[in-house]
Amino acid sequence: MENKKNIFLNVALVGNPNSGKSTLFNALTGMHQKTGNFPGVTVDKKSGFAKISDPGGTLKTVQFVDLPGTYSLYPKSLDEKITFDVLSDAKNPAYPDRVIVVADGSNLKRSLFLASQICDLKVPVILVLNMMDMMERKGIVIDLKKLSDELGIPVFLVNARKKRGVDLLKKAIIAPLPVTEKKFFDFHEIATDTIVQVKQLLNITNDYQAYQVACNYAGIEYFNTYDSQKENIKKIIHNTHFDKHQFQAKESVSRYKKINELIQDCTSINEALKKRSFSNKLDAILTHKFWGYFIFLSILFVIFQTIFFIASFPMEWIEFSFIKVTEWGAATFPHGELSDLIFHGILAGLSGIVVFVPQIALLFAFIAILEDTGYMARVSFIMDRSMRRFGLNGRSVIPLISGVACAVPAIMGARTISNWKERMITIMVTPLMSCSARLPVYTLLISLIIPSGEKYFIFNLQGLVLLAMYLIGFIAAIGVAWLMKFMLKAKEKSYFIMEMPVYRVPKGSVVFQTIYDKVKVFLFDAGKVIIAISIILWVLSSHAPGNRFAQIDKKYELLSLQKNSNIKDLKVQAATDKLEASYAGIIGKTIEPAIAPLGFDWRIGIALVTSFAAREVFVGTMATIYSVGDENNSESIREKMMNEKNKTTGLKEYTRAVGFSLMIFYAFAMQCMSTLAVVYNETKNWKWPVIQFTYMGVLAYVSSFIVYHLFK
Repeated sequence: MENKKNIFLNVALVGNPNSGKSTLFNALTGMHQKTGNFPGVTVDKKSGFAKISDPGGTLKTVQFVDLPGTYSLYPKSLDEKITFDVLSDAKNPAYPDRVIVVADGSNLKRSLFLASQICDLKVPVILVLNMMDMMERKGIVIDLKKLSDELGIPVFLVNARKKRGVDLLKKAIIAPLPVTEKKFFDFHEIATDTIVQVKQLLNITNDYQAYQVACNYAGIEYFNTYDSQKENIKKIIHNTHFDKHQFQAKESVSRYKKINELIQDCTSINEALKKRSFSNKLDAILTHKFWGYFIFLSILFVIFQTIFFIASFPMEWIEFSFIKVTEWGAATFPHGELSDLIFHGILAGLSGIVVFVPQIALLFAFIAILEDTGYMARVSFIMDRSMRRFGLNGRSVIPLISGVACAVPAIMGARTISNWKERMITIMVTPLMSCSARLPVYTLLISLIIPSGEKYFIFNLQGLVLLAMYLIGFIAAIGVAWLMKFMLKAKEKSYFIMEMPVYRVPKGSVVFQTIYDKVKVFLFDAGKVIIAISIILWVLSSHAPGNRFAQIDKKYELLSLQKNSNIKDLKVQAATDKLEASYAGIIGKTIEPAIAPLGFDWRIGIALVTSFAAREVFVGTMATIYSVGDENNSESIREKMMNEKNKTTGLKEYTRAVGFSLMIFYAFAMQCMSTLAVVYNETKNWKWPVIQFTYMGVLAYVSSFIVYHLFK
């Protein structure tokens, strides 16, 4: 992390959604990035650093901040509000020294609206025309010098994906950059009295900043701190009869009139270069009102079939490696509490989660590919009409699909939904989408109840069941959304506007970076929790009140002296009795009466409690429980659970009834503290996470009960 004192310039990247802004940010900063929060809010703040040589050859540290995408300085969502706050309030800690406006060169008109607004704020601006390849395909030719002269700011042509033009842009960033003298909109013509009085009240020198304060006075964090100023602004607005909607409409008409003239003067179409749009031809198929849904489901089907087929090979290798390490540890180190903790506690817990890294990596790889190709935006488009019937809109699709990776960033992604009711419903149902933390649970349980070679026609049955679990989560989410549609009341009307990005071949470095980042978070964040819980579980499982363990040892020592006694079976029974007598066993036995109707025993009860920290902890917990006191180091967690017998029936403990019941429970239950925390941060009210935890818990219990007794 760079010291703020060493930062030469603070540069903000701004642009419309799908303009390639984040791709340019990655090209400028490389791997020198960090993610935090903007002061006072939970919105992600992505910043990065680059060393750039000044004209004298001295390396200077430049900080780049990737601001949320927006179409204008009229904030309608929480994400857009952040961009507005940073650019319109000079007292904001993130206020930039430079602003880079990233524009889609093939769709210049809309981008210039935002660029002209930022120019009128009188901050140093550089306009970057991205997507050179698309401009060439459409035959668009732009006179860069003329456009630069008309705007009064530097204009650069780049291809952020291929890093063409990035080095030239860096030189311009570090060079002196004057503020444009051009004025794109004369505010005094429509609101002279309002602007003059706001400028005097707040000691603001810029006309457009004062105008924006008048339009959005309730939305700037600075004014939320000083209530007296907010009240004074309200009085000015009331006394001068300032109607922001009327004036914003006038501003939009005036700006677009000038932009149209500018585009006419500075751009032309070269028919020889123009190519027929491949995106339009592909959209006719992928966004079809019938085939669009069929294609999307087919893609999901292929993804989950592939996940089970390809991931099985590295998973077997990882399992084998952990078994060999455990066997080596048992043979090399003397038996004692420390070695038992390391190999049957910590290592067993980690093995239960590391083995699923191949599947997690594949899942994120497919998600990254779908996003990078531009297909995800099409999914939002085709789902919009269907979503509205359930109280959602097309923008809800992105958080819901993102929930397949993790509910935490998915819920934060709901900030792009401007309608309060639709945003709240999206937040409340997103955790029902099966996230990557559930994948290890599903995979383990599916492997226990369905043989790997079992087919349904020509398809892998394990992959079909996994797909079904993800579809069940989605069906539950839209079902609950439909109910909440009638419970939550709001008069605000919603709309859905989304720019369709062009189709692109996914960039390998982007996909790899996504896999690396997500797997790293999965391993290290989950790993810390799993190690902590594995140690606690080992202690609870390896110790018991009083002399219970001694009594069990004495009992089985006497049994071993009997004729025809099977020493191996007696050791297994002794280990089981010790586990039941341990502190962990006592906790599990206490919980068991409440979960027995679902087909769960006391071991599963312990895992249900520990996995509230994070769902994937279930696997690590089961691995630790089945490893404590077990001298058989040659079996994986799956093999140990598969061989487990029910003491009452003598049959397998993990039958299809138990497996499906447990999967349904994890599909619906709110087993994630982090999700509840982010719901509170986004809603600022404990009511919503409490309601969410309660309804999901009831849904999980009832559904699990029904499924268990259906398959029993």
